[in-house]
Amino acid sequence: MKTQAAIIGGGPVGLMLASELALAGVKTTVIERLKKTVPYSKALIMHPRTLELFAMRGILERFLEKGTKVSSGHFSMLDTRLDFSRLDTKQNYSLMLPQAETERILEEYASSLGADIIRGAEAMAVTQTDDGVETVFRDESGIRTLHSLYAAGTDGAGSIVRKQAGIAFSGTDADLTGTLCDAALKHPPESSFFSTCRLEGSVVIVPLTDGLFRVLIVSPHAPQKRKEEPVTENELKEDLRRICGTDFGLGDPVWMSRFGNAERQAEQYRSGRVFVAGDAAHIHFPAGGQGLNTGLQDAFNLGWKLAAQMKGKAAPYLLDSYHQERHSTGKEVLHNIKTQIKLMDFTESGMALRETMTALLDFQESNRLLAGKVSALDLHYEPDAELPPHILNGKRLPDIELILHDGRPARLYDFLHKGAFVLLSLRGSIHAGIDTDSVAAVRAELAETRADWDDVHTVLIRPDGHAAWAAGGSGREAEEAVLAGLERWGFI
Repeated sequence: MKTQAAIIGGGPVGLMLASELALAGVKTTVIERLKKTVPYSKALIMHPRTLELFAMRGILERFLEKGTKVSSGHFSMLDTRLDFSRLDTKQNYSLMLPQAETERILEEYASSLGADIIRGAEAMAVTQTDDGVETVFRDESGIRTLHSLYAAGTDGAGSIVRKQAGIAFSGTDADLTGTLCDAALKHPPESSFFSTCRLEGSVVIVPLTDGLFRVLIVSPHAPQKRKEEPVTENELKEDLRRICGTDFGLGDPVWMSRFGNAERQAEQYRSGRVFVAGDAAHIHFPAGGQGLNTGLQDAFNLGWKLAAQMKGKAAPYLLDSYHQERHSTGKEVLHNIKTQIKLMDFTESGMALRETMTALLDFQESNRLLAGKVSALDLHYEPDAELPPHILNGKRLPDIELILHDGRPARLYDFLHKGAFVLLSLRGSIHAGIDTDSVAAVRAELAETRADWDDVHTVLIRPDGHAAWAAGGSGREAEEAVLAGLERWGFI
């Protein structure tokens, strides 16, 4: 069997990466161990930045139709919520959506674009050759070999891809575990988002569909168990009674799981022709759904770069930039999670610290700072040092309103649906020699006032919505900056 890109692991991250590659015309094959999507909710929250990425591809409505909008998030389950409604984005909310539904939508999307998804296939070996990667897998047809130019491991914390590529997964083991379940509650809490953190432990309860509730419990004073040990209904009830004084009439759990605060990160996200993303690249305590969101954003970062490489359109440094950008992002997420875990110190001094932090979140600027981190809207990448500096370089760009040169209204993300670069010219004409097969050239003006765009002449927008570079000013200096940027990225 031959393909251009092999993806081992068909969860949300692998399916998102497959979609990005297939959208760019890359022949893509996904190998997934499970024969069908697991029907449980598992990861439940998608944050504003992830929703922006879906909007860039024109598929956001598919998720909104099935999910529930939530205008706030949490930081370590503090009483004061993070206000997403004030953030600079059209997607100023999180979306509650069971992972099973997320996977279903992404699998349909990837398949519609031409990705080949092989279910019930277990990867046995992933080996790099001089000109590609060989993936040996077993399915109902027997043992087969898939030859590809590149391979990506999105196969979870125990990634065979990462292990066989020799990529170290350094970090710490769990010393605190908790439990999750989706169950019926005869006497649910009055609040639609119930959260408590006490000396006895912490509990979060949120409503799902079909009369079920997601229940998350951290019970530090109960005997700590290995993540692999099965959860029982009695254990859940005992922990709830210990912490809350009631078990809320919990019964009929349809899914139960145990998690821990193990924290690990791949030392390299790339080894030759092999890449890792999602849980194969980073694991941590499940605080606020940041694991799934970080993984999906890994896929958006890698997809267009890998596609450009296979089309012969990539700058020499482009594939290495995946590790540079996403490893540092993953490291920052782990730092954020460590802070949240420290705030779950179930002692008198820990409770006092939580009270202080809760009070600080009542201040708008403090709240906005942490909301930006949890939502990933504050994400920016290091600007290209080879190009003239500009305040927009490397920044994530919101879905700004535009007026096209012919007077029609538009939004920036409208031009990112095909996963191509966008060259947005706000002053003057588009350079005549531009490679229009790789770049969508747009002449427009802003329909809204933005201080950081005041002097923008032209901006090159990456397929993941970050500014590759921007040229400011006007006249000859601006034209030379535009020319330098286009040459640097190989578009003229």
